[in-house]
Amino acid sequence: MAKEAKDGINGAVVASQSHDAYPQDGGTAVISSDAVENPGLPAHRKRVTDLDPKKAKRAERIVFSLFYLSIAGSLGAVLAYMFFPIESGELFDIRLHTLFVGLGMALGLLGIGIGAVHWGKALMHDGESIDYRHPVATNEEDRKTAAEIFALADEESGFSRRTLVRNSLIGALIAFPLPGITLLRSLAPQEYDPIDLLKHTMWDKGVRLARDPSGVPIKASEVTIGSAFHVIPENLYEAEHPLDEKAKAIVLLMRLNKDELKEPEDRKSWSYDGIVAYSKVCTHVGCPVALYEQHTHHLLCPCHQSQFDVSDQAKVVFGPAKRPLPQLPITVDDEGYLIAQSDFQEPVGPSYWERLK
Repeated sequence: MAKEAKDGINGAVVASQSHDAYPQDGGTAVISSDAVENPGLPAHRKRVTDLDPKKAKRAERIVFSLFYLSIAGSLGAVLAYMFFPIESGELFDIRLHTLFVGLGMALGLLGIGIGAVHWGKALMHDGESIDYRHPVATNEEDRKTAAEIFALADEESGFSRRTLVRNSLIGALIAFPLPGITLLRSLAPQEYDPIDLLKHTMWDKGVRLARDPSGVPIKASEVTIGSAFHVIPENLYEAEHPLDEKAKAIVLLMRLNKDELKEPEDRKSWSYDGIVAYSKVCTHVGCPVALYEQHTHHLLCPCHQSQFDVSDQAKVVFGPAKRPLPQLPITVDDEGYLIAQSDFQEPVGPSYWERLK
């Protein structure tokens, strides 16, 4: 019995080894050279514009009308920029400026885009063809063939034949960049020197620090450790153009433990009992630095992720910014309100403006 069992086991092992030595698969598919015939291209289905000249003419009118609409939109954006200036600083003027300049630029882009798509779908040649790959041509015969292909493409597209469509497209392409070129003027008012604009703000000796946007003055006792206040000058809304002044004067106010501050001797008087104030205007491209992480004491610019260390004079610790945030010297008045000792000691804003230092 034991021997038979052993033989049976050995036989199973041998059978298993034999099976592994010659594995079986699920079969192999055989494809005959004539099993499937090439179906070829399906029958060409003509468009309505190919069958009806009136509809083709209507499609042509739609296309050049869209191109003319693009021209009107682009020129309208330029006119809106001129008739709704934002230099006044009034919120209503800024809204009108943004609305009409944006609508004009949208019409300029959409007119070109929709018109080009409709031209391609309704008017350009619609026949199917096959392009075979071949080595890059360098001889005269191949160059001549390529020129013939371009001529054929021009004929099929109707670019030369449909002069109204062609001319309106060229006009739209010329007019479309004009709003962008016009808007370059707003990078800085031409009648002012940008260095002087950024060098002075509304902060001055004795100006109280107030909450943004309410304008309520802030007492030193209200600023607890770990807190952050968005700050504007108390007299901001007395300015002729408060929004312009606010863009330069915005400040972030924070309180740290005094032993965590790394202050050089000439700046120890710029803070008050651990309270420090720094410009919110990033020194990279001017975005508002408004995210404060109280555990690391880092300020983060959300635009390009520059980080500044509040505990160490707002020095750059990460990102593309190259200059620390300007610090506003502060103290308190007789009533306990936080006040500025002076304006910033250096220009606020991006570092690409020319500076003396």
